Amino acid sequence: MTTKTIQLLRVAHLRGPNIWTYRPVIEAWVDIGDLEDYPSNLLPGFYERLTAMLPGLAVHRCGVGQPGGFLERLREGTWAGHILEHVVLELQNLGGMRTGFGKTRQTSVRGVYKMAFRTRQEQVGRAALVHGLELVHSAIHNTAFDLAGAVAHLRELVDAHCLGPSTAHIVEAATERGIPHLRLTDGNLVQLGHGARQRRIWTAETDHTSAIAEEIASDKDLTKSLLQSSGVPVPEGQMVNSLEEAWEAAQHIGLPVVIKPHDGNHGRGVSLDLSCQKDVAAAFVLAKRKGGGAVIVEKYIAGNEHRLLVVGQRVVAAARGETAWVTGDGAANIIELVDRQINTDPRRGRSEDAPLNALAPHEGAEIILELERQGFTAYSVPGAGEKVLIQRNGNVAFDVTDDIHPSVAAAATLAARVVGLDIAGVDMVLEDASKAMDGQRGAVIEVNASPGLLAHLKPASGQPRPVGTAILAHLFDPDQNGRIKLVGVTGQDRTTSIARLITWMLHIQGQYVGLACRDGFYLGARCVDGRDSSGWDASQNLLMNRSLEVAVFEHSPRAILTDGLPYDKCTVGVVTDVSGFEPLADHYIDSLDKLYNVVRTQVDVVLPVGTAVLNAADAQVVELAALCDGQVIFYGLSPELNAMAVHRSSGECVVYVQDAHIVLAKGQETVGRISFDSIRQDATHPADWVLAAVGAAWALGMSPEVIGAGLRTFDQTSQENR
Repeated sequence: MTTKTIQLLRVAHLRGPNIWTYRPVIEAWVDIGDLEDYPSNLLPGFYERLTAMLPGLAVHRCGVGQPGGFLERLREGTWAGHILEHVVLELQNLGGMRTGFGKTRQTSVRGVYKMAFRTRQEQVGRAALVHGLELVHSAIHNTAFDLAGAVAHLRELVDAHCLGPSTAHIVEAATERGIPHLRLTDGNLVQLGHGARQRRIWTAETDHTSAIAEEIASDKDLTKSLLQSSGVPVPEGQMVNSLEEAWEAAQHIGLPVVIKPHDGNHGRGVSLDLSCQKDVAAAFVLAKRKGGGAVIVEKYIAGNEHRLLVVGQRVVAAARGETAWVTGDGAANIIELVDRQINTDPRRGRSEDAPLNALAPHEGAEIILELERQGFTAYSVPGAGEKVLIQRNGNVAFDVTDDIHPSVAAAATLAARVVGLDIAGVDMVLEDASKAMDGQRGAVIEVNASPGLLAHLKPASGQPRPVGTAILAHLFDPDQNGRIKLVGVTGQDRTTSIARLITWMLHIQGQYVGLACRDGFYLGARCVDGRDSSGWDASQNLLMNRSLEVAVFEHSPRAILTDGLPYDKCTVGVVTDVSGFEPLADHYIDSLDKLYNVVRTQVDVVLPVGTAVLNAADAQVVELAALCDGQVIFYGLSPELNAMAVHRSSGECVVYVQDAHIVLAKGQETVGRISFDSIRQDATHPADWVLAAVGAAWALGMSPEVIGAGLRTFDQTSQENR
């Protein structure tokens, strides 16, 4: 009897570069059991059922390299693990988390496969795997599957756990520029760069966004006072605390007026164009409820609302608002008219991805008040041809960046500077954004901290603006990428000693260095934690330390298999050997060739301006040289090793032992010689692990003299640094 089912044996999240790819993946070990004898072409009706449920599979390229490649494989016959990989990718796409990388490889055990797929968020990826398994089973056995429910669940997880669209856009721009990032919380707090060169963002706030400036921006009356004193045009107004004061202020200022919360933002509780006491009273109650404090009454200025995004000292994007109307037909009520005439616009929705909000006339307090001022409720039925104003503000999503007059931009940047915000959303009312300020009635009505970016990334009309690139240009100089020097040491042979010696040499050179290794967690010469710190969490702590100029990491092959590397790229990658695969049998690593594919990860992440330091005495380590994007330094006890000789003949760098000295050579030229007398160790002859550390130090720019001083003073057995 056959069951034709797939079992999940193990699911792991590889959070950094790994044996599959440079990006985080979920790796699943699957046992397809009897399905090993039933590829897709031997499952009656499977192809039709699967493609009917997931028509998007038609664009999957698979190994063919063009759209439709996966369907071709399905028709020819492919196995369940590979099918599950593509189903999970498609489910993530449907859930709103775009991704496309996946691989499936058979292990040495019949029917057991390792499958990996790219995911941008662990919980979403794990859920997609569970749903995907159920979907594949339903397609095999022709049973029901709730695809809509699965996709809805994934969308909920994406909304709950993934970066918001504004933060995600900045992170994507950072990736394009080669700036690494770490997500510091489950929310939108993200570190860009490492160590002493890092910057932090929280949506559209940065670590240079002043808390005082945020407080000022949230106090509308104080903001207006500061702007007015600096020559920024603002509407006349005053703060009130009662209905009576509100009406008195409105009469004094002159009708029509605007009423809004003293400490509000994003247009909440704002009522415009109020011309009678009843409307002023209702608007006051709304503003009081939305803000909870005092209320501002100010002069209404006719025109369109605009949002200008100021980054640093310039306007990088601008959007215009439009009012929303419906036209009656004598039969439908306003709710129905809004759904037919406004909410059917594909640009409208309730998610963060929609540039325009879907409107609910019976729910939004601002809309309800607007309708009441016109003598309607949400359930009123306007006459045929009768126009009803639904919303005056809140539709600021129509790009006008290229139309902004220089004087308008100058007013916006001055407003942000007066408040003290490095990134600000400046709201202005303008008759025409392309006209000079002195040629129209225009004013700054709000200055907002942490402005939303979506209106500029996905405008309702016009060109999307690269605001993430502008924010990065504000945070990092053109020649900066937020990186500090990172050194990774991988292998089985004395990797802890190598890592500690490299760290010691950096320390005595005067650099603030951190180390995460099996001996502990070090900051400079001090051991902060004597427990094994070669794992993921300790490594992340190094990258987050704002004082570090250099960080050194020890990586075992097992750590690469279980977590991946803790950084995306490194300056120096040291590989000592490819040996000892037996302890990794539980990961189906049962040969040196498979271990080679694990260890190569360290060389794969070396920067083009970096260096791989490789053991010339290990043939498989030597093969890694061809995979390195940067330079290669070979080390070995004898200059006669074939890899050393060939490398030197090409003018490259090597480290070896000769005539009681450690020799640093570039091609046939000797760059430095370090006497054995400089080496503090029990043996009279240096071990090859010492040469590995010397090669790494040389790659980091240390002189032979400093390297010699490090060797002379280093004592790996001493507890004095603990």
